Amino acid sequence: MSNSKFMSAAEAANLINDGDTVGLMGGGGGLMEASCLFEAVQARFLATERPRNLTMVHALGIGDKKTKGMNCFAHEGLVRKVIGGHWVWSPAMQRLAEEEKIEAYILPGGVSSQLLREIGAGRPGLFTHVGLGTVCDPRQGGGKMNKSAQDDLAEVVQMDGREYLRYKPFPVHVALVRASAADEDGNISFEHEAANLDAQSLALAARNSGGKVIVQVRERLPHGALKAREVRIPSAWVDAIVVDPDQQASYDIPFDPALSGELTGEVRYQSESADHEAEKAAAHVAFSERQAVARRASVELFNTGKARPVVNYGVGVPDAVAKLIAARGEQHRLYQTIEHGTYGGTLLDGVLFGYARNASAMLDAATQFDFYAGGGLDIAFLGFGEFDEHGNVNVSRLGGLTVGPGGFIDIAQNARKVVFCGTLAAKGVKLQTGDGQMRVLQQGAVKKLVKQVEQITYSGPQGLVRRQEVLYLTERASFRLTPGGIELFEIAPGIDLQRDVLDQMDFAPLVAAGLSVMDRAYFQAGAD
Repeated sequence: MSNSKFMSAAEAANLINDGDTVGLMGGGGGLMEASCLFEAVQARFLATERPRNLTMVHALGIGDKKTKGMNCFAHEGLVRKVIGGHWVWSPAMQRLAEEEKIEAYILPGGVSSQLLREIGAGRPGLFTHVGLGTVCDPRQGGGKMNKSAQDDLAEVVQMDGREYLRYKPFPVHVALVRASAADEDGNISFEHEAANLDAQSLALAARNSGGKVIVQVRERLPHGALKAREVRIPSAWVDAIVVDPDQQASYDIPFDPALSGELTGEVRYQSESADHEAEKAAAHVAFSERQAVARRASVELFNTGKARPVVNYGVGVPDAVAKLIAARGEQHRLYQTIEHGTYGGTLLDGVLFGYARNASAMLDAATQFDFYAGGGLDIAFLGFGEFDEHGNVNVSRLGGLTVGPGGFIDIAQNARKVVFCGTLAAKGVKLQTGDGQMRVLQQGAVKKLVKQVEQITYSGPQGLVRRQEVLYLTERASFRLTPGGIELFEIAPGIDLQRDVLDQMDFAPLVAAGLSVMDRAYFQAGAD
């Protein structure tokens, strides 16, 4: 009888039992997503209503907002509980949470990756400051995102006179892992992947929980084809391997060596989907408030006191900051990182956030988050859904909908300097700029500067304790966190302070005695 670990996707899906805790990996857009395995589990459930009542655990966002990724598991009865880092890629799973048909939880993306590693090492959970004062702190909700969620994922502990959170361990019964190739012995390589993510931590957690490690790869290689240093998951950890010859780098890119770091060159999309056409068109849009905020924010990048700062860019307006730095040819002046584990290169955005062209290094996600948590990140540019008079920021729950923080909490709480970027209001706002001024033609129906945020994803009070420099930059005005509260210290040219700023806020900020006006060049089309 053959003892080969290779099998079909359907056979691998049959290894999952009712009530199992299943660990997943992925980073949005198809990044390291085991799509073939996901679809096989869904097909089995739709045909047999098995497996049932699974607990799904994932650190980052997985899916396409339609049918892929976490959407494969968004069926009533298939899933009982989800502990997710980022939920927006699966509106179907968000609806199940909103309708109380599943237990919904969030954890910081880095905490999830690191906790898996601790589970695999048999340690008593993850002890960390990350999450204190946020929604993941049991005093602020403990990551529970709906009424059905009743479990306590973390507890507050005291050590050496300081507070920490202990995120509690749990067994991982199945790990669905994605990689590039497996040799006949079952050794696993990531050679053609665009990131490493938390594949090793996930496999380790399942292996040492007595669970099953199921790996999807594109290639089956002969015995001895992989050099020892190319093996990222050893055969001893692996239970089952599924070969998917159609596995792609992303949902729309079959393969590009510039994304996997194997060759230097331009990314050549081999699939001209509507999404890619839209992304290309977006690169040529007219000058807007987004670019104006990016210009203002970019000034802070080289005011960190470091000759070559280590930086992280989030999604949204921060994307524009990254593009601006690249357009100016200033990447050599900084160390660019992504929480997925990547250093350097040119960042892709939109559905391809998490990918980088011509990266200089790729680490596993848990190690990258260790670097962040230990204070290695000099500055971070992040978006905001809303912020309040205490400096708290919310990106994890908006309009009652579970969004999740992804790596936001780990990054925002640990960067020495944090620059939150976004617009001052939303829904119906009409702005005009490009001539050196910013004009508000129509105010927004939704205020983003609120008395109290719906949920705390970044804690202003904790930022003060950690002595962070924190700025909140919008197209109309700039604010900073002070011990006395949020201070307004500059406004855009053309903006009426009372009508366009103060009247559009739900709290009265401190106003700097020397209130300044931003440089008109930030608002001038073609000024770059």
